[in-house]
Amino acid sequence: MSIQVGDKLPETKFRVMTEEGPVVKTTDNIFKGKKVALFAVPGAYTGTCHKMHLPSIFLNAYAIKGKGVDTIAITSVNDAFVMNAWKKDTDLRDEAVFLADGNAEFAKAIGLDLDASGNGLGIRSKRYSMLVEDGKVTKLNLEPAPGKVEVSGGDTLLGQL
Repeated sequence: MSIQVGDKLPETKFRVMTEEGPVVKTTDNIFKGKKVALFAVPGAYTGTCHKMHLPSIFLNAYAIKGKGVDTIAITSVNDAFVMNAWKKDTDLRDEAVFLADGNAEFAKAIGLDLDASGNGLGIRSKRYSMLVEDGKVTKLNLEPAPGKVEVSGGDTLLGQL
């Protein structure tokens, strides 16, 4: 069953790149006591994710944070090294934290994993945006199709704040 508005995020782990290398961050480390705009994509550098979804986030980042969001987070089923490279290539103003969910632990724990094996991509995350307040989901915008950004972009979440 998929996570719903009103649910608390389950305790899982992400990896985040630091100057010393990858470190483990728990959902509590990231979401407890904070208002977080979380954006999930199926894969770093993939066409829709790279050319449509991330630009929609960064074009609205100042406004999203201006509405009281403490953290903008981006997650994908990729390793910390790929996510770090993607951050360097896209997040020019250092506005987001990139959360590596390399084994899809978070995606599976919230029931938003996607089997893209037919396309050679393995298990991925569905595309969505989510507002999380102190670990509790208050908004959830799940894309019906992974190749589109119609309800999960930065502009949609901004309009809900």
